[in-house]
Amino acid sequence: MLGLFSSASFNKPLYLYSLPVIWFASFYPNTLKFLKIDNTLGYNNVQPRSNNAKNLRDKLPAETVAQLERMEGAHNNGNEAMPLWFAAVFAGHVAGLDNQWMNSMALTYVATRFIYNTIYLHFNNIWGGWLRSSFYFFGLSYPLRILFKAAAKLNQ
Repeated sequence: MLGLFSSASFNKPLYLYSLPVIWFASFYPNTLKFLKIDNTLGYNNVQPRSNNAKNLRDKLPAETVAQLERMEGAHNNGNEAMPLWFAAVFAGHVAGLDNQWMNSMALTYVATRFIYNTIYLHFNNIWGGWLRSSFYFFGLSYPLRILFKAAAKLNQ
């Protein structure tokens, strides 16, 4: 296990593993929503699109609906951010950017996505919203930096 994190390993393109991890970061808030609905009302698998917070307002307490909305928001935001990350990873790989640099970018981006989700799911106040938005824009800088660096390298 220790060998996985040795400096020799960090020279390999480990950043490619960030692709399924980022998919998971996008997917798990929706799984939490499914479990919450299933444990309270029962999940409607015949019409799964009806299992959203808006449709459940009359059936659940307001606090639970707000929590479901945050889960939906975290899931949707992850789906919206995912294509940019995937494009950045592929562009960086094709451009032959330094593996150590790409790995550090990937680790930091993955961390920001999980921190973002944690704040989104668990902090329901104005300061939590501002903190969440700050992490979103901080995280957004990582795929953009990769894309610009890859473009610059390919245009040399």
